[in-house]
Amino acid sequence: MLKSLRVLAVEQYGAGPFGTQFLVDMGAEVIKVENRSQGGDVGRTVGPAWLEDADPSARSVFFQGLNRGKKSITLDLEKPSGREVLERLLASCDAVMSNLRGDVPEKLGLTYRQLAARHPRIVCAHLTGYGREGERAHWPGYDFLMQAEAGYFSLTGEPGSAPARAGLSLVDLMTGAVLSMALLAAVMSSRETGQGRDVDVSLFDLALYNLNYQGGWFLNNGITTTRLPRSSHASLTPCQTYRTGDGWIYLMCNKEKFWRSLCELTDRHAWIQDPRFLTFKERLEHRDLLTDLIDEALQPHSTAEWMELFQGRVPASPILDVAQALQTPWVTQNGRLESTPLPGGSEFRYVTPPIRYEGRQAVASAPALGAHTDDVLKQAGLSEADIRRLREQDVI
Repeated sequence: MLKSLRVLAVEQYGAGPFGTQFLVDMGAEVIKVENRSQGGDVGRTVGPAWLEDADPSARSVFFQGLNRGKKSITLDLEKPSGREVLERLLASCDAVMSNLRGDVPEKLGLTYRQLAARHPRIVCAHLTGYGREGERAHWPGYDFLMQAEAGYFSLTGEPGSAPARAGLSLVDLMTGAVLSMALLAAVMSSRETGQGRDVDVSLFDLALYNLNYQGGWFLNNGITTTRLPRSSHASLTPCQTYRTGDGWIYLMCNKEKFWRSLCELTDRHAWIQDPRFLTFKERLEHRDLLTDLIDEALQPHSTAEWMELFQGRVPASPILDVAQALQTPWVTQNGRLESTPLPGGSEFRYVTPPIRYEGRQAVASAPALGAHTDDVLKQAGLSEADIRRLREQDVI
């Protein structure tokens, strides 16, 4: 779908590469710009899992999962000759994206103001910790810091427990995805008008924006959402974890018809007319009592048996760990896992991209550091002598 899109990515670690991975999986050409003297993308060194059949610079499973199908060139953007190479590369690109500290894009000359004279159509997409302006522009920013300051720690875990972050790097991943959306929107505009621009997304702004209805509850009604027992919903019930005969299950009866189905399938028909449970309002008022009653009703069967019985009539999920989640038939037998060959002969396995469309093809494994430098520079018009000279100057 995006075969005509070419993006130069000054990216590293998680958030930025996650965003451009979406673009690659939809057919775009993404060229990673890495600094060889600094070892390239720091993600190349992140453990604990490694692939022996990959190039030594690309053995990190962390790196492979965020950089499949991309091209890698080495280029020192702080050297004048490196800057000139960048300008030549941008002539054939739709966008340059970066995920850097907020004050760094300006220092490296990656803003639209700095590039527009030679590249008026270029889109400059920036992912930063706290934005490129203001007193925090020079602050390093990371996912868990954003979760802490944006209130996530106060919403995660059981009441009375220590503050806790979400188990995934949700802010990094969502900010990367939003950056790819912003980049595509700006490229569409540029192709229509001939005018490029800067587009900015910050980890902090995304983390704050995610508060959504909980933020709205406070801003409009002064309601502060807190941690609730059993990972329950703030206003709807039954919507939490419940005990089964052999473990746990999560139920979400977030429509009245699902509440009725739960009553029928657990053989608790009397609950349907019980004045304590007539609507969401009454059920919320009697949540603690209802928790005990549903726990009791679910005891005769295992989680698997209840899942078989509910069959979508009651929204329910088993509570699994990561290993279990990746081995269920729903995942393994329905095209939700893929693999791509590694240079040494084995394969790198990964979760299938969530955007599905006819004609999508699996992409190659993540690139070795600088694997495409010569090819990309030749495409930009540099000669073998030019490339040799840049290598001797440690620019590439």
